[in-house]
Amino acid sequence: MLILYRVFLYLAFPLILLRLLARALGDRRYFERMNERFGFAGIRPAVAKKAGGIWIHAVSVGEVNAAAPLVEYLLENYPRKMITVTTMTPTGADRVGKIFAGRVEHRYLPYDYPGAVRRFLAALRPCVGLVMETEIWPNLITRCHRLGVPLLYLNVRLSRRAHRGYHRLRGLIRPALEKIDRFAVQSRLDARRLHRLGAPSAALSVTGSLKFDIAPTPDFDEAARLLRRQLGRQRPVWVVGSTHEGEESQILEAFARIRKTSKSLLLVLAPRHPQRANAVFRLCARRGYRTALRSRGPREVSADTDIHLADTLGELPLLIAAGDIAFIGGSLTPVGGHNVLEASAAGIPVVFGRYMFNFAEIADLLLRRDAGVQVMDGNELAEVVERFLADPQLRAQYGKRGRELIAEKRGALEKICAMVDEVLNGRAEDGITP
Repeated sequence: MLILYRVFLYLAFPLILLRLLARALGDRRYFERMNERFGFAGIRPAVAKKAGGIWIHAVSVGEVNAAAPLVEYLLENYPRKMITVTTMTPTGADRVGKIFAGRVEHRYLPYDYPGAVRRFLAALRPCVGLVMETEIWPNLITRCHRLGVPLLYLNVRLSRRAHRGYHRLRGLIRPALEKIDRFAVQSRLDARRLHRLGAPSAALSVTGSLKFDIAPTPDFDEAARLLRRQLGRQRPVWVVGSTHEGEESQILEAFARIRKTSKSLLLVLAPRHPQRANAVFRLCARRGYRTALRSRGPREVSADTDIHLADTLGELPLLIAAGDIAFIGGSLTPVGGHNVLEASAAGIPVVFGRYMFNFAEIADLLLRRDAGVQVMDGNELAEVVERFLADPQLRAQYGKRGRELIAEKRGALEKICAMVDEVLNGRAEDGITP
């Protein structure tokens, strides 16, 4: 099956290249460091001398954010180890640069071609690979196994849709999963699904989700208070984050309805992909709303601003913490939802749409604890937001229950760090020599 997979990859190479070029036309950052996509990446001499470093793969922004506490732990406890974070997207790369500010190396993970994988590992020479969530690349896994590089899959979740997709390819997926050393999964359901696909039960540990290990710092809280003063203390603020195409029009319709009873309401709107901000700005302008871009600074927001459009990256947690109520997108259209816990951690009531299949367990937890509200469409969203805005006590109750849930479920980071320590402390310092 692995041979057939490799044949398919080579046959699909023109399509993969065309897709990469198409993305580059939409986002010129895809042109940058394109050689890394095929394993051609020079490693700085200072890095090359530190063979046996720690490699962490986080596909994009969400995974980078989830990995951040673990990376900080590794930086503090393994200062002699070179840490390299790989991503697949430029937005993920930007996030790595913003969070770690040169304290880690960044590379793009190459496509799963045998030659590209071989070149990547030969240059990096890691002593361990830590993969965030579920990125199953058979050639990469096989090569690491042959070289003796232990692979740990961390914070793993496997949605019903992903499980069905992988099950169709179980002849390819099972041998790959059998070569992975450890899995830190978010729930027992994720563990059962992975085991059905072929992951050995002895390699599976239920650690919970890193997304619950959110601990805002005093600096963060002060920054949120400052932002709220800049947005306006005397007006209500509704934060809508991680929206996708097709959702903003529904949000704006709900906003128009809510403004009939809450005329001073400020909408803070943060598209999931900042490169869509221009299109969203034009949509807001066509509706007649006075819109201020976040990239121009909060001073652009005045008393007559209707919408503060976040065309920046990585600021959604701060924006949420400065608001009164949050709606998290990717859930009014069948995207599958995004992380809703940042609102709960800030003590802000959170609302989400009907399509939460990528975060089903977290959504169910919030609903069972009356810490979040699910809506079916834009009309219901407007009703819920109106109800929250009219009742500060209700907002406080939902926010309190959300924070209590976060505190109760915290602890995945400690378990994952212990798992990583166990593997690292059993490895030779010199790493591998491909």
